[in-house]
Amino acid sequence: MAIDTALLLSVFAQLASPDVLLMLCVGVLGGIFLGALPGLSATMGIALLIPVTFGMQPVAALVLLSAIYAAAVYGGSITAILIHTPGTPASAATAMDGYQMTLRGQGLKALGTSTLCSVIGGMVSVVALLLLAPPLAQISLRFSAPEYFLIAVFGLTIIGSLSSGAMAKGLSAGLLGLLISLVGVDVMTAYPRFTFGIAELENGISLIPAMIGLFSISQVMIQAEKLHNAKLHSSDVPKLEGSLFPSRAEWRKLRGTISRSSIIGVLVGCLPGAGGDVASWVAYNEAKRSSKNPENYGKGEIEGLAAAETANNAVTGGAMIPLLTLGIPGSAATAVMLGGLYIHGLQPGHELFTVNAHIVYAIIVGLLLANMLMGIVGLALAKQVVKVASVPFAILAPIIVVLSVVGSYTINNSMFDVYVMTAFGLLGYLMRKTGFSTAAIVLAMILGAMAELGFRQSLVMSKGNLLGYYFDRPFSLLIMGLILLALLSPLLLRWKRKRALRVLQSS
Repeated sequence: MAIDTALLLSVFAQLASPDVLLMLCVGVLGGIFLGALPGLSATMGIALLIPVTFGMQPVAALVLLSAIYAAAVYGGSITAILIHTPGTPASAATAMDGYQMTLRGQGLKALGTSTLCSVIGGMVSVVALLLLAPPLAQISLRFSAPEYFLIAVFGLTIIGSLSSGAMAKGLSAGLLGLLISLVGVDVMTAYPRFTFGIAELENGISLIPAMIGLFSISQVMIQAEKLHNAKLHSSDVPKLEGSLFPSRAEWRKLRGTISRSSIIGVLVGCLPGAGGDVASWVAYNEAKRSSKNPENYGKGEIEGLAAAETANNAVTGGAMIPLLTLGIPGSAATAVMLGGLYIHGLQPGHELFTVNAHIVYAIIVGLLLANMLMGIVGLALAKQVVKVASVPFAILAPIIVVLSVVGSYTINNSMFDVYVMTAFGLLGYLMRKTGFSTAAIVLAMILGAMAELGFRQSLVMSKGNLLGYYFDRPFSLLIMGLILLALLSPLLLRWKRKRALRVLQSS
């Protein structure tokens, strides 16, 4: 699927508009800020800002969300390196060697290395997205109701991996999300279901207030319990001196690690439900395994830092490949972004790369620009950006709550959506305290309606021979194989993570 000159001109014209450039800058700065604050995340930021994008053009809105996603993953490395507090789960491996470099007086070099490796990993992932997404979207043109049902099931298979190893809890949360997706008018008969006489429920549970409650309000409630923890408002910012960039000898040593970790990050990002934390640990383990001095890892080894940061940022573009082509998010953050696509009337698949090609390619190029701007900002503010970690959460919490209430109300100008947000906030708080996945609920709510419609249409199309109808369709068989692979991949990734941790503990 070639990109013609007119399309390129259209893409760059959209990206050059003042509103898109403003959203790009806001997304990068806001994402770094979110990522650097322990307890906040890209997922929460995207959920919080989706209502803000309602009045925007799709390109400006989605460039903002994708920029937040990329920058927040990088931002988590700042506090991981300087105060041994990963801002996001994806930065946990970064803290292993990054903080040790800070203790040795190399904190500034660690920040510079992290920034450059994050940019390289992110840009490699965007190139992979640009090359791989259009062919996959072309294949999706052959899909009909049976394939869309199986794609929804394929997306639902990642639910078990969204609960940090607690598959039963992930599946339980997914089942709850599927039940919630049934609320409203029946897709085939137009008969109200589970509305209990409440007129507002006939349109179903509004996705955005539910997401804001599950991610933002629940996070505020959890962090409010931890205000006594000094790590949330620590003012102990280390003094940064020395060189910002690695030496030439160090760069030569890092080239292989960066290349290998970029590939690992993209591949892990394509696996639904894996995410940056898995990619960073897998890349860290591979770097240590192939190192001539594995005993130095965990003691300030710059290769370990580079491996973790390259891989977790390479996940961002990789996770968007299945998102844009098949509607299957590769991570919790892209699960929320899927809601953003639907809200702006964009359906993942072939149509996104044909009818809406000017939008999707602008988003992809915008993500590339976001990674470049992230590097410029990160290097320019390396000595100051860590100070965001000293902002007390007591100041941030009321701001987040106010934005959540306003964002939920403005969707339909209805207080009912605020009540929905509040209810889901309490639900999300209870779920996170007990180890259940809030991302699993969101994913099931999004894919539940798609799965139901595809399955019920398939029943009509098959004329009573459902299994034979599915097995006679080559793409249905292919997706069934992918479903089996997806069910087995979390077990393999969990085994590799445990193996990596055992190697680290034994060294």
